[in-house]
Amino acid sequence: MNFEGFRVITGNKDAEVTSVEFDSRKIKEGSLFVAVKGFTSDGHTFIKSALEKGASVIVADEDDCPYSDEELKALGDAHNACILKVKDTRLQCALLSSEFFGHPEKKLNMIGITGTKGKTTIAFMIRDILETAGRKSGLIGTVYDIVGGEKIHAAHTTPEARDNYELLSRMADAGEDSCVMEVSSQGLKLDRVYGIEYGIGCFTNFYEDHIGGNEHPDMQDYLNCKLKLWEQTKTAVINMDTPVSGDFYVKAQKCGCQIITYGLTDTCDVQAYDLENGVKDGRAGTYFSLLSPWYNGRLFVAIPGEFNVYNALCALTAAFLSGVDVKAVEESLARIEVPGRLQPVRNDLGITILVDYAHNAASLENVLDTLKKAADGDVITVFGCGGDRSHTRRFEMGEVAGNKSDYTIVTSDNPRTEDPDVIIGHIVSAIEKTPGRFETVTDRAEAIHKAISIAKPGDIVLIAGKGHEDYQIFKDRTIHFDDAEVAAEAAARIREERK
Repeated sequence: MNFEGFRVITGNKDAEVTSVEFDSRKIKEGSLFVAVKGFTSDGHTFIKSALEKGASVIVADEDDCPYSDEELKALGDAHNACILKVKDTRLQCALLSSEFFGHPEKKLNMIGITGTKGKTTIAFMIRDILETAGRKSGLIGTVYDIVGGEKIHAAHTTPEARDNYELLSRMADAGEDSCVMEVSSQGLKLDRVYGIEYGIGCFTNFYEDHIGGNEHPDMQDYLNCKLKLWEQTKTAVINMDTPVSGDFYVKAQKCGCQIITYGLTDTCDVQAYDLENGVKDGRAGTYFSLLSPWYNGRLFVAIPGEFNVYNALCALTAAFLSGVDVKAVEESLARIEVPGRLQPVRNDLGITILVDYAHNAASLENVLDTLKKAADGDVITVFGCGGDRSHTRRFEMGEVAGNKSDYTIVTSDNPRTEDPDVIIGHIVSAIEKTPGRFETVTDRAEAIHKAISIAKPGDIVLIAGKGHEDYQIFKDRTIHFDDAEVAAEAAARIREERK
């Protein structure tokens, strides 16, 4: 393998390598182990373990490695291994992984999406449009990864570099021609996508999020990390209806990107106007007129809300840039479903049941404002807040739910190590200050059943907070729990009881 900016401590740098790993637990005979310093653990502490398991090459960081050159030489010689030092093992992990897996990123039409909200919805929209057009496409994102049609559990929105390149390699081997990828600020900050050139990069929007802890020290760092996407993008697709759109536009210009803008204003290259709530084939959504370089006409997106019109604009722009025709765009958007993003739960009760990931005040308010405009009846909200997380979020979400919902059922989310009733009490203390009607049901399944049972035809039941998650975390256990599954079972049971 080729290395850049390395220093050989001992051994043969041309040693045979059977795999590239940053997780010492996956080391096998002949592996190359890249020691990366993380937030909670340092890969350098596992160098001995990696050598004992048969690693043929160790790549250590010049600045972070706690071993002296002499100590590393002794370790390498004792295990007949090559040990190198480089300036940045995170970056080197990306470069080595790309080479080891045969540069799969060059074999795919890479579409990257960054922004605070909308990444998941847009990624699913783009992939579905491509698939509708007969294109084979993989996906890397928050909910799960898709390779060759197979859904794979996703540990991070943007995987570590080594895992990214393995996924891309599997996509190329499966004959896929495109990859749609959610690109998080952490993915950009930590070089998880280093070396990938995106034919199309998309910017959605920018809100306060991911500040503090092991994420970003402040909003400027958060913004700067997202702006990095343009450094490895050919065509930048930019939402111009956001306060920081100018920052993204100027950065894209400096990076030499072709720029395509979208939004609801007439200065955008791709514009939606005449938005109208509606229903098509039993699905609530929004009709809008499109003005674009590729197609001018009326379209329908089968997820309600103005923000989903923005998501659709971004997705269809990326699809058109990828050579897709309007028929595939029209067909896909009219039936699109995204796991946990205003995901409809089909039922025979004459009510609308939606599962959404809204887990902070801003996203919950956005969703409720949308549903209030679309509802023929009441909006009933079921939600809780996660344990071991910000207490402020509980009061903020309680206030929003009380002000925006016709009725709220406060329940458990993922209580983790906290008492769920204590969390519920925090939420209730905020709702009590609003005019909203509410009750508490600690058991989430019972809360969902109660909400559906009291809903009348024309009402909307919003089950918020967990979205696509298929688990619930308690202090002493983690159980399988899928809001959509529970809601479907409850609706079917209620239907039978009413016969």
